[in-house]
Amino acid sequence: MPDASIDPVLFEARPDGIAILTINRPDQRNCLSRDVREGLRAAWQRFETDPALRVAILTGAGDKAFCAGGDLKEMVDTGMTVPPRAMFPLPYDSIELSKPTIAAVNGVAFAGGWMIAQACDLCVASTAARFAITEVKVGRSSPWAAPLIHMIPQRIMMEIILTGKPITAQRAYEIGLVNRLAEPEALMQAALDLAAEILEGAPLSVKAGRDTVMLATEMGRAAALQAARAASEYTYHSEDAQEGPRAFAEKRTPQWTGR
Repeated sequence: MPDASIDPVLFEARPDGIAILTINRPDQRNCLSRDVREGLRAAWQRFETDPALRVAILTGAGDKAFCAGGDLKEMVDTGMTVPPRAMFPLPYDSIELSKPTIAAVNGVAFAGGWMIAQACDLCVASTAARFAITEVKVGRSSPWAAPLIHMIPQRIMMEIILTGKPITAQRAYEIGLVNRLAEPEALMQAALDLAAEILEGAPLSVKAGRDTVMLATEMGRAAALQAARAASEYTYHSEDAQEGPRAFAEKRTPQWTGR
């Protein structure tokens, strides 16, 4: 059995259907070094292929950093110019995922740390967390930030990217980057509570709902409506679509099958 103290990414598969992925390099501020990237890639794949797991929470070890970004030493040593698209295991981008994900940001989320928090569907942050897109400070760029325009206003996005200055967790909550705030000691419980709320829903309905949100960010109104209707067809024809109303009428908790 591997020593958990040296595993770059820890994976906990809970019996309630929640997976917890923890970047485990607190001494390196949980930066996206090669071993962490490989660990995340394997962890996301494990989550996606396990039918018993329905929601994933991504967090960082320690209380200082969620993820401080890319490994700048590695960039210097390799003379890296443009990072390959597949270099960073990003949910729903370079990693194919079909299930909801939650970032539980426990400390600084700078550059690549912001990137992976942004890539998750939802975000819960410690009140002690800070967020920054710092690439302008080190002569790099942040093309991955483009989808941020669907989350926060343009001028706020412009200031964050052009200045590279950190914002507080409270500010991140105010502008819509963060869904919920929690005191540091209550962060994981807040993330678990959010995941549990998702688990209450029918699995196929959750998937169709997530698809609807993503379609709406990619298309105009009419096209998104048409695509979302198509994406919901399977859900409407499922066993769960009959079980939900039946359970409501019988005043009981529905028993979802995911079929």
